[in-house]
Amino acid sequence: MTYYCGVDIGGTFTDCVVVDSDGDVILAKSSSTPEDFSQGFMNALEQAARTLGLDLRELLASTELMLHGTTVGTNILVQQKGARAGLITTSGHRDALLMMRSKGRSAGLPFEQLLRVSRHRKPKPIVPPHLIKEVTERSDWRGEVIVELNEEEARQAIQELLDLGVEAIAVSFLWGFVNTAHERRVRELIEEMAPSVFVTCAHELVAKPGEYERTAATAINAYIGPSTSRYVERLEEQLATNGYRNPLLIMQAAGGVVPSSQAVSSPLNTIGSGPVGGVTGSKVLGSRTGQENIIACDMGGTSFDVGIVRDGAPIASSESITNQYSYFMPRLEIESIGAGGGSVIWVDEGSETLRVGPESAGAEPGPACYGRGGNRPTVTDANLVLGYMSPKGLIGGQLGLDKDAAMRAMESVADPLGMDPTQAAAGAIRIVNHHMGELMRQMTVEQGLDPRDFVIYAYGGAGPLHATGFARELGAKQVIVPLADMASTWSALGVVSSDILHVYEHAELLSEPFDPERLNTIFREMEGRAAEQLLADGIAADDISMSRSLDMKFSLQIHEVEVPLGSEAITADVLSRQMKEFVHLYESIFGRGSAYADAGVQIGLCRVRAWGQIRRPGLAARSGAEESLEPGRREVYWPELGQFEDTAIYDGAALPESFQVAGPAVIELPDTTILVHPGDRARLDQHGSVVLDLAADAGGGNGSSHLRRLVND
Repeated sequence: MTYYCGVDIGGTFTDCVVVDSDGDVILAKSSSTPEDFSQGFMNALEQAARTLGLDLRELLASTELMLHGTTVGTNILVQQKGARAGLITTSGHRDALLMMRSKGRSAGLPFEQLLRVSRHRKPKPIVPPHLIKEVTERSDWRGEVIVELNEEEARQAIQELLDLGVEAIAVSFLWGFVNTAHERRVRELIEEMAPSVFVTCAHELVAKPGEYERTAATAINAYIGPSTSRYVERLEEQLATNGYRNPLLIMQAAGGVVPSSQAVSSPLNTIGSGPVGGVTGSKVLGSRTGQENIIACDMGGTSFDVGIVRDGAPIASSESITNQYSYFMPRLEIESIGAGGGSVIWVDEGSETLRVGPESAGAEPGPACYGRGGNRPTVTDANLVLGYMSPKGLIGGQLGLDKDAAMRAMESVADPLGMDPTQAAAGAIRIVNHHMGELMRQMTVEQGLDPRDFVIYAYGGAGPLHATGFARELGAKQVIVPLADMASTWSALGVVSSDILHVYEHAELLSEPFDPERLNTIFREMEGRAAEQLLADGIAADDISMSRSLDMKFSLQIHEVEVPLGSEAITADVLSRQMKEFVHLYESIFGRGSAYADAGVQIGLCRVRAWGQIRRPGLAARSGAEESLEPGRREVYWPELGQFEDTAIYDGAALPESFQVAGPAVIELPDTTILVHPGDRARLDQHGSVVLDLAADAGGGNGSSHLRRLVND
């Protein structure tokens, strides 16, 4: 038997999905190990091997491909535990990184912090001023050298940084992406003087204008590079020691995987890649079920992540913000908030109100009910108090839950507010559902998308628990828990379903009337490079596919819109259709009538996404059980009823194909739980997913019916 393994590391749990050559799927989950994430990775593989009746070496020796979604780079940046990095830049431009853009004090801050303008601060410099060195050199916007590189100054700058103990050096010169010679020469000098130092050049990461964003991307890449390299090397060594002999592929934020050697040289592209696997998996399932418009919602132990699949393709972005640093990076448009099962419930003493998150209890010590020393209440504790979760626990019962500890933790926030623990727990669930619904609204309504045209996929360990809650906040009427028992490890399934992806960009400002031949030349060059790279990755020519797009804007505006471009040769007619499509997309985002074609249209960027299909077995057909299912019972609190109710508890792994039930009911799976609220209905579809149809009179997105019952109590 041959196996394909996907491992996704989250803040609380590490998920593993193993697909065998027959298309059968094995799921495994273990606690993440923040002190060394590779240990949690190996623990999850060992758990999968045991489920298969194998030892770890037998599994890895028979594994064709290992694919990995990692949060290591993200954690390094967020926790500010990166390398001591230096920066070499053009003389006169040493402060570009420190000055940031005008929005640097507020970029990426949550709404509640945006309101406190007096407290806005720039982030701690990722490269402190004394580690930024200037070198005499200059090229203009056309790439013509105005001032030759002063190699003596470059050597001196390198030596000064080495004397200050840097582990990594970033090189970012003005217009260095147009003429790369000076950046490449400084790299050669660094490798000559200090072969062990991690080096990254701006032109290797970002090939378009934006001095600050390009420099920030390069500095971040250097900052996280050494630790990421060590992590990947340690992981590859452990895999090899246990019998794995094939490539390790790493998930990228753009939506595909690359060989580990490329991920190590450009770890920037792994930042934010954790939730990408889930969106990729949603796209794959949607293509099988005919659902092309999906709101993909991942609620784990630490965060709630939302991505959008529109017309069968995930919505992408070319800019990202982390720790208030804005930088260029091709990625899927996924937004996150601190709302997960581990989100801490607390009381704001100033306003005497109940709050949830964004702080998380994480994997250690975790929620109070984990029994690992935590005593602060979390969303998981609230779910346990309300009877939504079974005390039998998580990870297939390996992690039992202490309901008494959860109750004591909830009392710590309930007592100051004059509530009982049940009221506090119900209120906390309402609050976190509202936060999640608001993020979904921002990702749809505020971007010109009508949520009624989309189906909601709810996954992650906590997603199905809260699915109908945050769906109501958005005003949606249907939720799908994809492939039911696979929902808790959905991102790992998405990782193992991913193909190799390389993104190529060419920045050149073109104004209408456009020259078709110039555009054809640009795309031919990028597609040639892409094909060469994929062939080097071992992809057969028949398994290579490419998509093209243009970033377009009205003249004198800054807002660019990515517009898909077909694969045919570019002609005047093709460009005419492209202009109409640009206006349509522009008005769908900014409102009907907002386009002003008389201003003229410009193209700022040409982009190629090159895919290398990885040949793997398709998932085996799934079917429900043949016999009817007799449910268990337990007391569950339903806010619609304002009380605990004796509720049917169904074993989700044994649902018959004809299964359907009216709420209130609970469907328990090994690693997640699905709530069917009063008035809602649940059914199993032909693909094995649980479909939740919300009651027509459930109320609007504000959850007002819940609020009335809570107040009456």
